[in-house]
Amino acid sequence: MFADEAPGRRGLAAAIARLATGWAILGGVVLLAVVAINAVSVLGAAFGTSFSGDFELTEMGVAVAVFAFLPYCQLTDANVTADIFTARASPRVVAGLRALASLVAFGFGCLLLWRMYPGMVDQRDYNASTAILQIPIWWAYLPILASLLLLAATALLTLIEDLREARG
Repeated sequence: MFADEAPGRRGLAAAIARLATGWAILGGVVLLAVVAINAVSVLGAAFGTSFSGDFELTEMGVAVAVFAFLPYCQLTDANVTADIFTARASPRVVAGLRALASLVAFGFGCLLLWRMYPGMVDQRDYNASTAILQIPIWWAYLPILASLLLLAATALLTLIEDLREARG
């Protein structure tokens, strides 16, 4: 399905890379749906009709999409970097710094996964829902938790790859 997202990767590493790519594409589809909802809302307002709950859908959709992009950004080394500091560094030093960044991303993913799961359970137990559409808020946590799990997996994968490169 996706030919170029896993160059040199085989087995589990290639599967994680394909999953992160597919997950990011699904995040893009969610973001396109949010854009369509907003376009319908604006056009509806221009013609005197309303789209109830557009703000709620936008809020939840953008959150889900942003988290869906994190594993792909980690996998493809597309996170924000300050290359001016590493422009003259050796490839091994750059790989070491990328390994450190992967370790931080792994910790970040695990920490958020650990704390957001109880947050989801609380939202579910309190029956929290959006004001207009009455969508249970905890539903948005499910794809976000999956994104964080995939972020941890991609960060671990890139950590291993960067450590191999740093060692030469």
